[in-house]
Amino acid sequence: MTESGVSRRRFLEGAAVVSAGTAAVGVGVVLARDGAGPAVEPGTALRLTVNGQVREVMAEPRTTLLDLLREHLGLTGTKKGCDRGQCGACTVHIGGNTALSCLTLATTVHEPVTTIEGLADGGQLHPVQQAFLEQDGMQCGFCTPGQIMSASALAATRQPVGDDEIREYMSGNICRCSAYPNIVAAVRQACGGAA
Repeated sequence: MTESGVSRRRFLEGAAVVSAGTAAVGVGVVLARDGAGPAVEPGTALRLTVNGQVREVMAEPRTTLLDLLREHLGLTGTKKGCDRGQCGACTVHIGGNTALSCLTLATTVHEPVTTIEGLADGGQLHPVQQAFLEQDGMQCGFCTPGQIMSASALAATRQPVGDDEIREYMSGNICRCSAYPNIVAAVRQACGGAA
């Protein structure tokens, strides 16, 4: 017996009771997944405009816009990088503004979405895409869709920007290959500056 009045035997008996209770709850969860009851919430009907097309899909309420785009709509140009909103690889436009699709629940999207697949106009590349090609603004290419989506939002403002402003605006997009000088040159070109 200790000063608190709890013996080792009493502690172990209490732990055994808690373990048995936890195991029983676990069995209940397994039974629910085997058809005794719903394991997850039912799907929600979503209607979104993506790249100019109205798309209807069923998805769980917790589905992110990134997962909806990639797994339900087959638009894999938007990349899943960190899945925490830190790298910018999943950047898309919602209502003309940049958004991190990995942090956006699909059920909250009510404005048109544009992904990297919807940026070009038919066979004509968007000026930012063309600038990235001409300035060699990519290496492995994994971050490139997010970089281009952020850069195109900046170019759409039609405001003159210097290199420091470009770096600040693009700071939410990480390039693990460190192609930053070429990315800045591409954004500068797309925004109408000298390449």
